[in-house]
Amino acid sequence: MAWAAGAAVALGAVAVIDPAAPGRHPACPVPALTGLHCPGCGGLRCVSALTRADIGAALGANALVVTVLAALLSFLALRLALAPLGRPLPAPPPRAVAWTLGGATLLFTVLRNLPIGAALAP
Repeated sequence: MAWAAGAAVALGAVAVIDPAAPGRHPACPVPALTGLHCPGCGGLRCVSALTRADIGAALGANALVVTVLAALLSFLALRLALAPLGRPLPAPPPRAVAWTLGGATLLFTVLRNLPIGAALAP
């Protein structure tokens, strides 16, 4: 419950304070120092767009965050739906989740920094 309350407060702050407005948040040091977009670049703008239900803007800011959040919410919803039926959904093996998430993050990071994946850049 404490985690959910903390997440709700953080989402409320992101919904109220627009991260796209200049001077509201510090600039990300990764593109400033390297000229490359890290996997988290645009993540705050993405979450802010999701709080306004603007899926298009969220995908434009950071498609990886949208995909991971959708997968997480789908898994949690399925787990909650099956729990009253006495059929708990088994959790995926942590190693498989880590490898999948790590591989997807690496692929996303490489693609968004190449000309072919320019649409993935924030």
